[in-house]
Amino acid sequence: MVTGSAAGPPRGIDLTAVIGHALITLKSSTWIKPLVNNIIGTAATPPPPQVQTLVVDEDSAGQRLDNFLLRHLKGVPKTHVYRIIRSGEVRVNKGRAAPDTRLLANDAVRLPPVRVSARAHEKSQQVVPVRDFAVMLEDAHLIAVDKPAGVAVHGGSGVSFGVIEQIRQSMPHASQFELVHRLDRETSGILLVAKKRSALKHLQTQFRERSTDKTYLALVRGIWPQRQKVIDLPLQKYLLTHSDGSEGERRVRVVAADDPQGMRAITLVKVARLVGEFTLLEVTIKTGRTHQIRVHLASLGHPILGDDKYGDFELNKSLQKAGLRRMFLHAWKLQFRHPASGELVALNAPLPPELQSFLDHVAPPTPPV
Repeated sequence: MVTGSAAGPPRGIDLTAVIGHALITLKSSTWIKPLVNNIIGTAATPPPPQVQTLVVDEDSAGQRLDNFLLRHLKGVPKTHVYRIIRSGEVRVNKGRAAPDTRLLANDAVRLPPVRVSARAHEKSQQVVPVRDFAVMLEDAHLIAVDKPAGVAVHGGSGVSFGVIEQIRQSMPHASQFELVHRLDRETSGILLVAKKRSALKHLQTQFRERSTDKTYLALVRGIWPQRQKVIDLPLQKYLLTHSDGSEGERRVRVVAADDPQGMRAITLVKVARLVGEFTLLEVTIKTGRTHQIRVHLASLGHPILGDDKYGDFELNKSLQKAGLRRMFLHAWKLQFRHPASGELVALNAPLPPELQSFLDHVAPPTPPV
């Protein structure tokens, strides 16, 4: 069995992207943009599109043509990708192909000139800042990192970049690295990244079939009832509505068992120990619904401390004064089968210092006798 832990001196991923900045005050706007673009080495608009030929590698063999293109043509609308396939502008080995055509190794895929939106191009040129992540395990197939709280796993929804973009930036030939699963921005702990498509498919199958063992640590309000060990409550996503009627942030709620919009969600709970007036729980999820742990625990009257969406907001304010300035939810343990060898891999990420310090503050460890 392969084991990994974030304890001890972590081997960080060195993210070394440096750019110089220049501050220039000019009155003319007709030539300031070209000058600034020359200084920082970026283009104001995307380069003119050109015909491309992509050769399918071994790792992409067996993938559908549409999925292959969507992976390579980031920033191009999905509808446009399907349009150029159906129109015959995309050719596989000089012949027309359908969206569901399975590609073979060494197939030549011809792409017509495709224009990327200025926004997508600007995003692709954006400099990702330096960031080190503690690497728990790395080989030719995957990387396991101990993600800190406050960092998104990927860009989007107002976030320019996340862990996956920073890893891609830091390593050669990393452009095809993909997240195996996700963690909420405010959740810390174990995060898997696949280096190869074959590894991604294998690992995601394990997550989808619930053959992995993923356990979190959560500190909740109140004393959790020992008899409550299984939470089997369906969840539904919805959007908050602003006062002007516009849609706001995404939320999740528990719904009735017969609700057609509800998705079954199962959470297993074990009391680790009491911490003053709070309870530290070991939480294992058997389904991977959005915000599942947070909503399940809160629905039973025991919200996670520091949760700014489903928590006890007044309690959170007082906890900030006591030193807890984040949500107390941590991806603690993960077991899975290695995508290449089939060997059992067991990873363990101890509580980060800020959470361990809060535990010790609320309930100091008992000194040895």
